[in-house]
Amino acid sequence: MSARDIAVAITIGVAILVLIVMFTAWRRRLRRDSGLTAPLGVPEHAEVLDRHEVLYVSTTKHDQPLERLAIHPLAYRARGEVAVTDRGLALCLDGAPTVFLASSRLESVGRATVTIDRVVEPGGLVRVAWEVDGGTIVDSYLRLTDGDPKNFISELQRLVPAPGARDDIATPDTGASS
Repeated sequence: MSARDIAVAITIGVAILVLIVMFTAWRRRLRRDSGLTAPLGVPEHAEVLDRHEVLYVSTTKHDQPLERLAIHPLAYRARGEVAVTDRGLALCLDGAPTVFLASSRLESVGRATVTIDRVVEPGGLVRVAWEVDGGTIVDSYLRLTDGDPKNFISELQRLVPAPGARDDIATPDTGASS
């Protein structure tokens, strides 16, 4: 064997080892986050106020934009559409069931620049902080493909309960189906 053959064999071996480590780490993350689920289904008679084409980027731990969560069905980046309704936010991603974030689950809405796998112009991402089942707060990041997200953020902020109001609200039956 020549030195070149040995170098190629080592490079291939290292690449295979890196792929195995990446696969194992992703499987571990899927197991870790298997208890976290996004609410599915849109309530009947929800009035659509605004629609946008989006690129769903990621969902992370709250205020930790580089710590991805693998919440089903939000584990992978996807294109899709969001609809702001009078009852919450519907996220319709290609190839996935519709996720519906009722207004009672919304914590805050704002702009972001960085999240895992994505850095954009200042304020180019929309960050939606919401509560998964079990009371854990997470941040989901969206990139609107059809312009400035200013109006979209304004519509969503109207749905976010005022601080302290959440304690007085019993979880309503939204009519959402899984």
